[in-house]
Amino acid sequence: MLQELPTLSAAQYSLVYNMFSFTVATMAAAFVFFVMSQKNLAPKYRISMMVSALVVFIAGYHYFRIFNSWEAAYTLNEAMGAYEYSGEPFNDAYRYVDWLLTVPLLVVELVLVMDLPEGRSGPMAAKLGFAAALMIALGYPGEVSGDTSLFGVRGLWGFLSTLPFVYLLYVLFTELGDVIQKQSDEVAKLIGNARLLLLFTWGFYPIVYMVPMFIGGYPGEAPGAVATIQVGYTIADICAKAGYGVLIYNIARAKSVEEGFDVDEYAEPVGA
Repeated sequence: MLQELPTLSAAQYSLVYNMFSFTVATMAAAFVFFVMSQKNLAPKYRISMMVSALVVFIAGYHYFRIFNSWEAAYTLNEAMGAYEYSGEPFNDAYRYVDWLLTVPLLVVELVLVMDLPEGRSGPMAAKLGFAAALMIALGYPGEVSGDTSLFGVRGLWGFLSTLPFVYLLYVLFTELGDVIQKQSDEVAKLIGNARLLLLFTWGFYPIVYMVPMFIGGYPGEAPGAVATIQVGYTIADICAKAGYGVLIYNIARAKSVEEGFDVDEYAEPVGA
């Protein structure tokens, strides 16, 4: 969405600027790691790493665009020692486009690496992916609305967005529970950690989403809200994409070892 922005202190502007820069670098490094590491996995798990690489590539591109838009939206007022709105709108819609593409892929990653019984992976990935996309789509109208009251437009769409989120958690923690119980202790623990990471990061987004409702509105009159929202979403994205991808790699690696593959070289069955 195109936003007019309030004046920020040098510290507020620099914090957001540096977080965007850090995130671009993190996503780029994660992309290289995921592409290179997939060769060390059993063939059937390499697709999960390629999906991880796709996720961070998409995120890195959009953060690069967000970074450029943020830089253009502000100009330094040396007399005030603060950053003023330049007149160039800040296009934060890149973030929602990114989420619409990447969030469904995050649940697909988990389904792929779990190696569900034949005929179950496709339907499971489809319904989880649809629910994830619906969660993002329902949150967008509230994000772009000028109303920031808890029981106003933002609150309403935030509540509607929470419904598919709750459904996703229900599926992840109930329907997939039987599959996790059939895994080895190490793999079951790793999958459990991946689910908890999703719970933590996806639960963090609504907290950030509600920030304008409690610290003075957004965007014009609340510089603190602007900085908090941008930094909060950025931290959640790093954990939910790059950090989550590393967990997926560890799950795939552990399962590859259990299935007799040498993961220290180009993955081949031991003794091949």
